[in-house]
Amino acid sequence: MEPKAPKITDVARLAGVSTATVSRALSKPETVAESTRNTVLAAAEKAGYRVNLSARNLRRQRTGAIVVLVPNLGNPFFSEILAGIETALSEVDINMLVVDTRQAHTKPQLVLEYLHATRADGIIALDGSLPDEILSVASSGTGAPPIIFACEWTPKGEFSSVRANNTHGAELAIAHLAGLGHRRIGMLAGPQDNVLTHTRSAGVRLEMARCGFALDPSHLFSGDFTLESGARAAQEWLELDQRPSALFCQSDQMAFGFISELARNDVSVPDDVSVVGFDDIDIARRFIPALTTVRQPRKKLGLCAARMLIDHVRTNTSPAIETTILEVELIVRDSTKAFAG
Repeated sequence: MEPKAPKITDVARLAGVSTATVSRALSKPETVAESTRNTVLAAAEKAGYRVNLSARNLRRQRTGAIVVLVPNLGNPFFSEILAGIETALSEVDINMLVVDTRQAHTKPQLVLEYLHATRADGIIALDGSLPDEILSVASSGTGAPPIIFACEWTPKGEFSSVRANNTHGAELAIAHLAGLGHRRIGMLAGPQDNVLTHTRSAGVRLEMARCGFALDPSHLFSGDFTLESGARAAQEWLELDQRPSALFCQSDQMAFGFISELARNDVSVPDDVSVVGFDDIDIARRFIPALTTVRQPRKKLGLCAARMLIDHVRTNTSPAIETTILEVELIVRDSTKAFAG
């Protein structure tokens, strides 16, 4: 005969606590003392007890899963945000499903399928440019799970969000370059319809005004946060008669594309032009030259967004719209130097 599966009473006996305490420690760990929780977990492991998540979620009328909408899974920027989300969800035994929304702009139904409480307990969106068809369903209040935006947000602000202080980050970048004596400072912007582009551009213009100069229209380059757009901007920079001596790129990926294309044309960073990025993704400190950039607290962004969503799921109420803004910092490395004149 096969041995009987351990029960919650077996765990309670081994831990020396009541079955109610075991239940709370396993289903709502934050409601019991850490020492008690550790005792219960150790007893559960010893007994070989496993929580039946499917049954528990069925009783609670939940799926036990959160869907994360990512605009480009190939972009390394999102890795730390996803790690933060996973950390928060693992603390409460909720699974994470990741959906690449690049398809959502041509096939909205692929994402719409998840905007129902039977498919997900909640949504974390890292894409602020979701199609209106999706946003209207998400905000309808007709059975759609709660949605939190992380990093990006919707221009109309219909949903709660957790974001970095993008305006201040751009101000820090320009202040750094101006402090090095640069006055001809250019900008490589992101997509025109993106909220990050707007807020970072606003920060650039604010800080330039404080420093007593303005952005020359010929020194404004258009990009889309990709390596390729950075390389295109480098070609445009090379064709200018009067080139900016410094460039603020609104993403690290664009900065890498810009620097590498210049290197192919025997132009040195920072000797010929200083470059500042935005994000501080992992490769920034290993790039040659190591990139001066604005660091976003990416893991914290994911943690905060997930915990905000978990609170909404637990209370089972329509969330009030709230915005959490996390501070950024300038990381000075080798891609910037004093203007030589």
